[in-house]
Amino acid sequence: MTDEAQVGRPRAVIVSGAGRYADPWHPFPETSARIAAVLTSAGFAVEIDERVDARLAAPGDADLLVVNVGHPDPAEGAADAASAAGLLAWASAGRPLLVAHVSSTSFPGFPEWEAVLGGIWVRGTTFHPDYGPARIEIVDHAHPITTGIGDFELRDERYTDLRLGQGLHVLAQHTHEGVAHPLLWAHHYGDARVVYDALGHDTASYDSPEHRELLRRAALWLIGR
Repeated sequence: MTDEAQVGRPRAVIVSGAGRYADPWHPFPETSARIAAVLTSAGFAVEIDERVDARLAAPGDADLLVVNVGHPDPAEGAADAASAAGLLAWASAGRPLLVAHVSSTSFPGFPEWEAVLGGIWVRGTTFHPDYGPARIEIVDHAHPITTGIGDFELRDERYTDLRLGQGLHVLAQHTHEGVAHPLLWAHHYGDARVVYDALGHDTASYDSPEHRELLRRAALWLIGR
């Protein structure tokens, strides 16, 4: 896309897992590309940046920040303090944040991440059933992100027993052994709109038209459109 074609389009930056924020289980280049395609379809000009610490430390002036990264390799140190400070500054300034899947395990040295995100993966408590077919249940059929979308199935991981904060607006969930577990929620961190999407383990998740539509609407809701 030419620079001229991007003028006037909202700008999204996807910070994509690489280096110490990569892992053997999550194909971040592929999933970030699929997220980028959804955002492009929603009218965004999209940049994917694999310089995780550098970009989080200085996110720039994009309209939307998307975080799709893994848990930093302990052998290479915890998340950079400047990255945590940049993320906190972004949210504290009331700027919108879309967070994908395993990013709920990230930034172990950044305790504010749990409050920014609205919930977090807790090692030794949170888990997921075996990867495979998953039924996703829409909780709020009236929210702009979910209206008109019914329950659906896709192939993915189903995060279970995440530690949840107060005041979350749960949009979708799955049920495991009779207990409902949120998978998609919206909330506010101060003036910042935040959406967490626990789906998206690999590209099969984004083969689901319902998942792509939820993501498209989430991005637009986050920037007030």
